[in-house]
Amino acid sequence: MSVPSVDKPRATTTGVSALSSLSVQFLIGFVVAILVPALVRYGRFDHAVRADGFIGSFWGATFGLLLGLVMLRRVTAYPGTKTFGYILPSFAGSFGLVLAILLAFRIGYSRLYLGSTFATMIAVMFVLSIYLLPRTRRRVYVVPGAELDGLDFPGGVERITLRDPVVPVDRSAMIVADFRHDHGPAWERMLAEAAVQGRTVYHSKQLLESLTGRVSIEHLSENNFGSLLPNLAWRKAKRAVDVIAAILLLPIFLPLFLVIGILIRLDSSGPMFFRQERVGVGGRPFNIVKFRTMYALGDEPEASLTTAITTVGDQRVTRMGRWLRRTRIDELPQIFNILAGQMSWIGPRPEAVALSHWYDVEIPFYIYRHIVRPGITGWAQVNQGHVTDLVDIYRKLQFDFYYIKNFSVWIDILIALRTLRVIWNGFGSK
Repeated sequence: MSVPSVDKPRATTTGVSALSSLSVQFLIGFVVAILVPALVRYGRFDHAVRADGFIGSFWGATFGLLLGLVMLRRVTAYPGTKTFGYILPSFAGSFGLVLAILLAFRIGYSRLYLGSTFATMIAVMFVLSIYLLPRTRRRVYVVPGAELDGLDFPGGVERITLRDPVVPVDRSAMIVADFRHDHGPAWERMLAEAAVQGRTVYHSKQLLESLTGRVSIEHLSENNFGSLLPNLAWRKAKRAVDVIAAILLLPIFLPLFLVIGILIRLDSSGPMFFRQERVGVGGRPFNIVKFRTMYALGDEPEASLTTAITTVGDQRVTRMGRWLRRTRIDELPQIFNILAGQMSWIGPRPEAVALSHWYDVEIPFYIYRHIVRPGITGWAQVNQGHVTDLVDIYRKLQFDFYYIKNFSVWIDILIALRTLRVIWNGFGSK
């Protein structure tokens, strides 16, 4: 089958692009979800302005709408995310924050109006997504020489190999080229012209990362570790969020820990908690705390390479332990590690010292994953699950490096949402 060099623009491209923009979606949401409920509730807008609690609700709903749209857009920018599945979580989070602010500062608000704007905005976004989904197939135009062999493009992405050095007509097209490749003058001019026109031009390595959620680590010279340095501002803010969340959740967790501890002791003999030396930020070892899920392990400060690996259907795991592992509840005592500054809620999972030493010998640059605090859950866990094979560990490291490179509040929010799904379906547990 022949591959076109350039495509013909679709008649609906302009309209679809407009509906996909943040400003247009905000305008639609503002009119349909904020102004219309006000007219329905109060009859006229001037009556609404004089109504008790309307002003706080109006500005709160407007802020919730904008924050929800921004959150949805930022979260779905990462690989493997589809807008449809993150509409409700994004707006529930933004409107939940609005409600918390209104309550904290004792600002009057209308529950009926705020609730109706939330429900209407959810409906509007679902309708927009249903309309846009079949019309927003992303088209990737590949310049000859780009190293994309073997890459499986997702269903919503169409690959078109360019044959002639002509800028595609499609304004929403992504142009991909290997910037290290020696392109001819005509191709170089085309890429420069596309950039001048404001087109999206990606290095093939960037596209691979954006589609797979992994960072290539074959050669040090190609990794550009300077770009992998984590966002220092977010690292400091993240620590504050970790501590505040831990302090707020600890009173809720303590009664739960007591109940689970009793069930563990009834299920098998041994201590309630399991401690093991793991490698943390900066390569410094620390003792991780978990609920015991195996028979009579107790404390294991210096696990051997064999005992550190949990295999599929491992006979050492207790009946209670299997449920704890599937739901990830066995990890919750690490809240104490978070308070001690050894861990974060989200980050690369800390490995046992023996495993870390083995991986460090076998895998180049493995130690780089220790540049951020390890987490209870992470990007590799929600994409890959628990692994032990060296090949899978190498792939896991690529996920970890992608997380470090894209270290931000948005990828942390996405991981938190995906973790809820992992807890529900038990993905990747052993």
